[in-house]
Amino acid sequence: MKKSGNCQDPLKVIGRAKGYSRNELIMNLPRHAKFTPNLIEQIEKLPEVHLRNSGSPMAKKLIRMMREISTETYRAIQFTRTEINNKGVLFGVVMLKHRVLDLVLKYFHKRWPSCIICLYNEHTHKTGIINEKGIIRVVKISLKEVVQEISRTRPNIPYFEDIQFSGEQIFETLYNSQIITERENPRYFKKMIPNYCYELPGMRNGVEKRFISRNKKLNEFL
Repeated sequence: MKKSGNCQDPLKVIGRAKGYSRNELIMNLPRHAKFTPNLIEQIEKLPEVHLRNSGSPMAKKLIRMMREISTETYRAIQFTRTEINNKGVLFGVVMLKHRVLDLVLKYFHKRWPSCIICLYNEHTHKTGIINEKGIIRVVKISLKEVVQEISRTRPNIPYFEDIQFSGEQIFETLYNSQIITERENPRYFKKMIPNYCYELPGMRNGVEKRFISRNKKLNEFL
């Protein structure tokens, strides 16, 4: 019997390449809110085939935890509404129960490398800050105070002085220009923005609710 591809993942060869490797689990699981050191001890004792086989109870638990981490990070990146002032300080509010604030900060830093990014986490009541050099620090100070203090020592940036709209006005303008009533697809919209996403700080009473008819309730017409 021939060996199929020595360099290939053996689980992938037999069609069971699911789950995460031991290294991936050890590196990322500490971000989960319910992580305990005992979990790492269990992972280190189990053969990798058990960790990668989604049919085992332990693997199911680990996969669920890993997905919760990545899902929360993704939602924060996609649905955080931000503001920017003429000092080049970009700021917003997030709701993160897992330890992923640094990942979200790094994403915004990559998109706006010349700005200082400030994100206030409603869950921990702390504000994460990442500067132009990518250095992160977290302080237990309100977002407003942090933005004021950072802006105080920074010069005006002419490029940002031209931005005369608030974040909400920008998104309102975007939806006004893009929405076409005849092409509404409520099922697709609900899939992309599930109801629970409206609990996120950037989505509460957001412009989406004012543009999509699926959110209307019967008593609004009574």
